[in-house]
Amino acid sequence: MTTPSIPTSAPRPLHSTWAPGYADVRPPATTAELDAAVDLLRGHRVVTLTGAGISTDSGIPDYRGPNAVPRSPMTYQQFVGDPGFRRHYWARNHVGWHHMVATSPNDGHRALAALERAGVVSGVITQNVDRLHTVAGSHAVIDLHGHYNEVVCLSCGTVISRAELDRRLLDLNPGFLEEIAEVGDVEIAPDADAVIERTAHFRTAPCERCGGILKPNIVYFGENVPKDRVARAYAMVDDADALLAVGTSLAVQSGLRLVKRAARDGKPVVIVNRGVTRGDELADLRLNAGSTEALEHLLARLS
Repeated sequence: MTTPSIPTSAPRPLHSTWAPGYADVRPPATTAELDAAVDLLRGHRVVTLTGAGISTDSGIPDYRGPNAVPRSPMTYQQFVGDPGFRRHYWARNHVGWHHMVATSPNDGHRALAALERAGVVSGVITQNVDRLHTVAGSHAVIDLHGHYNEVVCLSCGTVISRAELDRRLLDLNPGFLEEIAEVGDVEIAPDADAVIERTAHFRTAPCERCGGILKPNIVYFGENVPKDRVARAYAMVDDADALLAVGTSLAVQSGLRLVKRAARDGKPVVIVNRGVTRGDELADLRLNAGSTEALEHLLARLS
């Protein structure tokens, strides 16, 4: 494997205002189109890039699919600069985390893990923070934006488990989860977050070591993906023969640039997504299909 070349400039912050300028009017992918994906990928070592769409069958809504509810994610700058934003975020996350830990992988996650065991998929780069690929049994996984079950102190760098923080938040906020459940104004979001209106009384927890600000160990909008993680993702793409993007609109550069990398090097690119993606023109084949359906089809014919 050759050493990947990465941009010498600072990585771009995770941010996107992209939205499709037109509706995807294509009918659902046919069996013949799914078979065409099989033919394109057969005999190749395939790196897979996944987004929120692969987890919808596990009960986690996506961000930009045709039926997605518009959201305005909290930025890193808001989280760091405003105690009110932090309180609101941690109240939301407190509820969302309890939903996330009870979520299980779906057949799409399991199909990818089986394709890895069969030697077809060389690795998974996921933009999700739900860890469902790992739980499903995939081993070569890069969590591009981090994952929900760690918390980091922004002052001293101490990392603790989200479960440990949960015990502290439960002690600081007795009855909060039950209160919110009764109000019924919770919407689970794909970043282990939830939308809650009544958070003014929520108490946050500082770092026990230094008193600093605790933050989920995930990449926020307005924050950079760590350079070493970018390099590992580029290396995984470079080491593969083809790229399969599943359940992602590719709206954010951190994912789109990996598809551009594969296309630049002349590797077959297959995109599976419900709805238009930002990388459609880069694809050798673009399938309007659900993630689970497509991945199970590939597993049945490539393993």
